[in-house]
Amino acid sequence: MATYLKNLSSYDPKHVPSAKNMKFGIVVSDWNDSVTHKLLEGAYNTLIEHGANEENILVKHVPGAFELTLGGQFMGEYADLDAVICLGCVIQGETRHFDYICQSVTSGITELNMNYNIPFIFGVLTTDNLEQAIDRAGGKHGNKGVEAAITAIKMAALQKEMEELEE
Repeated sequence: MATYLKNLSSYDPKHVPSAKNMKFGIVVSDWNDSVTHKLLEGAYNTLIEHGANEENILVKHVPGAFELTLGGQFMGEYADLDAVICLGCVIQGETRHFDYICQSVTSGITELNMNYNIPFIFGVLTTDNLEQAIDRAGGKHGNKGVEAAITAIKMAALQKEMEELEE
């Protein structure tokens, strides 16, 4: 569903498992920080609202969206986490750079999901302009960071459920 048809911050809390005993990583791009830091705020606060302890949320910053993949990989390798949320914002410019960055980040986060035994959540805005980004970082379309946090909680809970089936 297109974002303009749905508020990114809207969800039914009854359908979100508790994050009480979960550990999360958040890797956030500092490029377009007026947007990405709002995504971080939304994700962090949502994790706390659903029971995550502050000491169980590891936040690390990377220079840009392209570096989210390696930052996420570092989290997967060096921290004991249940899920990693990757937050960034790529805004269309005058060159094809936008296309290369978006494709690389999308493929990289997909690879992380396939290569590590934890979920890596795609919380990257890919917008035509700054106004669209602001609208999705706490503006009229909600906050993609909130959506990413809810996805992280649900995917971490799913993994725990599946692991319990093995026992």
